[in-house]
Amino acid sequence: MAKANDNPSTRTGKDQATERLHQVSSHISPLKDQPGGPKTKSKSTETRLPADHSDVLGQLSSLRAIAAKPDPNSRGYVRQKQAGKLWVRERIEQLLDPNTFQEIGSVSGTVTWQKTAPKREKPVSFVPSNNIQGAGLLRGRKVLLTADDFSIRSGHADGASHGKTVYVEKLAIALRVPVVKLVDGSSGGGSVTTIRKEGWSYLPTVASFPHVIQQLNMGIPNLGAVVGPAIGLGAARVVSCHFSVMAADIGALFNAGPKVVEGATFEEGLDFQDLGGPMVHCMNGTIDNLAANEAECFEQLRVVLSYLPNSGSDAPPTIPCTDSEEREDIALRSIIPRRQARMYNARSIITSVVDKDSWFEIGGLWGRTAIGGLARLGGRPVGIVSLNCEVNGGALDAAGSQKLTRLLKLCDVMNLPVLQFLDVPGYAIGTVAERTATMRWGVELAKAYFSTTVPVFSVVTRRVFGVAGGVMLGCRDPPMQVAWPSGQWGSLPLDGGIEVGHRHELREAEKVGKKEERYQELEEEYLRLMNPVRTANAFGVEEIIDPKDTRKVCCGWASHVYELLMKERLADRACGKLQPSFA
Repeated sequence: MAKANDNPSTRTGKDQATERLHQVSSHISPLKDQPGGPKTKSKSTETRLPADHSDVLGQLSSLRAIAAKPDPNSRGYVRQKQAGKLWVRERIEQLLDPNTFQEIGSVSGTVTWQKTAPKREKPVSFVPSNNIQGAGLLRGRKVLLTADDFSIRSGHADGASHGKTVYVEKLAIALRVPVVKLVDGSSGGGSVTTIRKEGWSYLPTVASFPHVIQQLNMGIPNLGAVVGPAIGLGAARVVSCHFSVMAADIGALFNAGPKVVEGATFEEGLDFQDLGGPMVHCMNGTIDNLAANEAECFEQLRVVLSYLPNSGSDAPPTIPCTDSEEREDIALRSIIPRRQARMYNARSIITSVVDKDSWFEIGGLWGRTAIGGLARLGGRPVGIVSLNCEVNGGALDAAGSQKLTRLLKLCDVMNLPVLQFLDVPGYAIGTVAERTATMRWGVELAKAYFSTTVPVFSVVTRRVFGVAGGVMLGCRDPPMQVAWPSGQWGSLPLDGGIEVGHRHELREAEKVGKKEERYQELEEEYLRLMNPVRTANAFGVEEIIDPKDTRKVCCGWASHVYELLMKERLADRACGKLQPSFA
């Protein structure tokens, strides 16, 4: 017969609570604590894994703390400081907005573990990966960052570098986020010691490059800085960027270091600067720009990014402008000398027309017959093309053509309209021009002009002659252009053109001692006929403007491009109708 208190309906609330507490306790307490339970061997609380996983979190915290703090006794760290270079995490702190860096693969590297108890271990030594990857803000813009730690294995590959690098390159494509690369070493390139460590020799791969090429063509900004010796793969990674800059005091770039070069080519006694310093690569176009030091490198990276969208599917970022779009500059009326043989500073025209303090030149030390860079018109980013009459009379040589080709492709993938100031007597001529393949690179420039699709606006400031002039003016149909009253144009400049066109006549005049007199008569006649107003009379040029109004005209064009044409361009890129190519 059941007792009364066994009937659930007759139990008190206190009885039910006591029984429930007992049931719960039986689930969380060892069996040995239960009445009648089996007697088991007790385990030390030291071997019991904590329920909150604090052991794993503690290990992560310890490894991150080691990675975040340099070892002042490390030979690599001492060498880094003696060379006048920042440590890798100091660079990240100086480049990015404060407290915005979020590392990816923060504990990747080589760890030595020590077993402390069953199921438990602790790290006793840690060599972090020498390639730091992550995300952060650059003047408020989210970027992905990859930075070399030259103090560890001189930047050569370790077990994590390859996987982290490929992952971040893929991530940039997936997120449409710009990539910044601080190169100091081989950026994960191999070392012969890897063969000894692995026990076998491997076939080299560059698995990240397909993703880099995709980024370049998608218009996802790739910006690189050489802040130490960039060797092999590291050199290739920074050169393959949309924009690159080298620190003059510590930067160098080469396919292989001095010792390898000595063994292969018997060139002895080379140092980093002789082999591939800034005076080599900032003057041959391998690296776009030169900076005085690391801090200036970082500032150039910030400035360049401010003109570029996150990807080619977006419009370039506009900013408020306090410089009036109606601003006039009377000085532009007299900047072009009336005497055609005299030179002038073409950069002063650029700085007068664009927004104040917005001109950023790219490649100023190489391809100096041409001038290129970025600027703003009414707060709207544009690419700038000009010729430099102070070098080779402005005649485009091979290097100048290469520089403008690269700039046009950059503007195309980044949706940057192009404003060009034209004073081009044609392609360079002479033995040096022929030996440096001026025509080949001139044709490559022509291909770039006619294969790119960004809007182009031309201001003819003085000369437009020959194939080069025809390419630069005729690259869009209909052309958007105006001319200054100082404009001159034709198939050939008068200097040399008169000699060719009137060779027989001048020879006959020379026989009677009147060659110079006849030449002067012909020159005066041609100069009269080449009055730009005559060209406008025949509608050979659409409009000749007062140079003081150039800014107003150019800002009006930029406004129309951004308000109307940009929307259509972005739609065409979204549906695949436009597929610009940088690489």
